[in-house]
Amino acid sequence: MKRAVLQFALVLTVVSAVWGQSAVAWPEKPVPSVSERVAILDDKRINESSGLALGSRDRSIFWTMNDSGGEPCVFAIDRSGKTRAKVRVRDAANFDWEGLAMGKDEKGAPALFIGDIGDNLLLRPSVQVYQIPEPEINVPGKTVAETETAAPQLWRANYPDGRHNAESLLVHPRTNRLYILTKSEEGKSALYAFPQPLKPKESMVLEKIVDIQFPELIRAGKRPHDNCMASGASFAPDGSRMVVCTYSSLYEWILPEGKPLAVALKQPPVRIEPELLRQVEGVCYDADNITLWLTSEHLPTPLLKVKR
Repeated sequence: MKRAVLQFALVLTVVSAVWGQSAVAWPEKPVPSVSERVAILDDKRINESSGLALGSRDRSIFWTMNDSGGEPCVFAIDRSGKTRAKVRVRDAANFDWEGLAMGKDEKGAPALFIGDIGDNLLLRPSVQVYQIPEPEINVPGKTVAETETAAPQLWRANYPDGRHNAESLLVHPRTNRLYILTKSEEGKSALYAFPQPLKPKESMVLEKIVDIQFPELIRAGKRPHDNCMASGASFAPDGSRMVVCTYSSLYEWILPEGKPLAVALKQPPVRIEPELLRQVEGVCYDADNITLWLTSEHLPTPLLKVKR
């Protein structure tokens, strides 16, 4: 019996070392910040905003989309909350679109990456990412441009260690490498990377980069485990920072140039407490590499700016 107890204790120690909160010194207090509800999106079709990306061709707009079961399209919104474009992705299906990121295609032109990566029931044998050229939104004579893309480039991948739910898709601006950050109600997340170069005709195997155990946190108006669930993430346009949103906090890491992500993400992040929104799932940086923008699921859909 004593031996069994010792073995069990050893297992707990190993699990704690891998997933325990001691792996990262999580901040108890948030850094000072100011939240401003800049607009309410005026387009009722955007009722489940599950990703947010800063435009590359036009830095005054953002791209967003709805999640599972929504129409396979992306919306361009401006900072007043008005829809500037609705773009349908040809030959695509929205099983559970949960992540959106701006990157580049193989020729260096701006491209949107749409992550069909949600899997609440852990049923999917693989995940997939649609890549489309960033659409042009300034169509003469039209306030809202409604267009359709050419057939997208489709990237399929499998996790190396079983099925995972995820709501965060990222593209690193320095390397153009594609990443997925997984999500769980227990706070057990991990960052996975796609191979480089991407392989269009096969299902790729993702590479696990680092485990991240998000902590529970008591905040008025939210459940403790709301802080555990990684619901969105983004790199700053210059690659110097990475932010992850949960349903109650934002966590931001500094990413020194030349330092591997696996090392940088083991350093203590800063915690930011934005204005509480119902269900934050979209976050991105502004062009200044520090101001953050958020959207939330459910109507009315807010557009929130967070400055420090």
